[in-house]
Amino acid sequence: MSCRVALLRLEKNGRIRLPVVQKKVSRQTKVRLSEKGRPQEAIRIDAGKIELCLEPVRRKTSPLFNELIQRYHYLGYCRMCGAQMRFFVYAAKDLVGLLGFSAAAWRVAGRDDLIGWSDAQRKAHLHRVVNNSRFLILPWVESKNLASRILAHAARKLPGFWQHRYGYKPLLLETFVEKQRFVGTCYKAANWICVGDTLGRGKWDRKNRFDKPIKSIWLYPLNRHYRQLLCR
Repeated sequence: MSCRVALLRLEKNGRIRLPVVQKKVSRQTKVRLSEKGRPQEAIRIDAGKIELCLEPVRRKTSPLFNELIQRYHYLGYCRMCGAQMRFFVYAAKDLVGLLGFSAAAWRVAGRDDLIGWSDAQRKAHLHRVVNNSRFLILPWVESKNLASRILAHAARKLPGFWQHRYGYKPLLLETFVEKQRFVGTCYKAANWICVGDTLGRGKWDRKNRFDKPIKSIWLYPLNRHYRQLLCR
């Protein structure tokens, strides 16, 4: 997807000429519903006494991940952009949640002000910032404090998974919490930092429409020297 955007931009600027499009492909992926994705019996667990495990989504298990997100996450399923990883979260043998991480937002005032980087530094190191773009605890799971425990566990394990797949470790996590729906309690409990709110502009907004929901911006440093490393 990132390569396609780059190629179209180069063509728009007159740098290259692409072949004539032979087949138009819809960006929307149809999610098939199955018996595995139907609501299950209630699972009640003590978050303080369980051992969590992150299992990376593989090609074979990808349809189930997409289905559960489509069924039970308020944003539904859509393709994630750029470098990305998806995980099933298990407590012992029980599937209790799902996590999605993808490329960071191009510009975010609160985040960029905290880091203090220049435009050139941001362009050079933005890949070291990773967006927690999806987080879902399955609706039949009942467990106090489970959400914050999952976030803390993911912050410890993600750098190793990312290193194995992409050859480098991220330095900072970000996420956006829609203020009309949530207050970000689980992120606060997991020691994420709220650095302000978005302006209500979409990712591709160039006309200052400000027609999107306001979201709070949350960050989690994965390295105590993240500012110095991102500003090199």
